[in-house]
This record gives sequence, structure tokens and C-alpha cells, in this order.
Amino acid sequence: MSLTVRALLYQLACFALLFITSRLLIDMYTGLEGFWIPFTAFVVSTLLAPKFKAVRTKDGEKLYMSWIFIKGVREIM
Repeated sequence: MSLTVRALLYQLACFALLFITSRLLIDMYTGLEGFWIPFTAFVVSTLLAPKFKAVRTKDGEKLYMSWIFIKGVREIM
């Protein structure tokens, strides 16, 4: 599996986990109703989810992650 596909799958998995968690928490602890619950969960998950990117370097293809809770960019693979 190429690192580009792996980056996409990691990003999707992180977003999905955060979306489901935030949707449930928003539903339980706020007074929002209807369309606003998934919309708010989408915005929160988009802001909090880490970003993964595959980059070609002179040493080969590498996978990097950027996240709001860590400083800078980290090399994953």
C-alpha cells in the first residue's frame, strides 16, 4: 500500500473517530437539535483531527503528520 493511500486512510480514521465522539458528546451535553448536531461535530472534528501527508524526499517517500496539539510536523514513516 502506498504512503499516499495510507495517509488518506489515517486521516479518514482519525476524522471518523473524532466525528462520532464529538457527535455523541454534543448530542448529550448541548441543547442543539436537528441539523446543528452533525454540523457542529463536523466543524469540531475538522479542526481537531491530525493532518497526514505523504511527501517524496531524496531518501524516498515519507509520511508526515501535523496536529494542533503538537508543535511542528512529525515524521511517521
